[in-house]
Amino acid sequence: MNVDLQAIGDRQEIAMLLARIAQLADAGDPGQYIDCFTPDAVWDLTDATDLPMDVQTISGRAALLAGVQERRAAGIQGPGTHTRHDVSSITVEVAGDRATARSYFRYYRGTDGIPTLAAMGVYADVFVRGESGWRLHRREISRG
Repeated sequence: MNVDLQAIGDRQEIAMLLARIAQLADAGDPGQYIDCFTPDAVWDLTDATDLPMDVQTISGRAALLAGVQERRAAGIQGPGTHTRHDVSSITVEVAGDRATARSYFRYYRGTDGIPTLAAMGVYADVFVRGESGWRLHRREISRG
């Protein structure tokens, strides 16, 4: 049996990056969150049904950081908002220094008591490996 340890390690690193992004969105430092993305990353919300946000496409770290700050100011995410992003059913395909992943997400509100599922859907992601390891290059967020 031929085992590709590099591919196994890459898949694990990407799965951990997905978890880190979710946790940093809820309770972490915005700078650390933004560092998880490539400088030219794209965040594409294709369906905002039941979310307190509009359909939007955000490009580049500066715009991503502004988006994080806006969502935190609006109480949509971040420390003290009692929200939680949960990621599961992750599949990752690696091809050299690029990878694609598909995962399910759930977004909860009221996590300081009985949580309410506010939204769920799919992340379709593209990752790029650079000098600092894997970074998220493109995220398409859909409800399907």
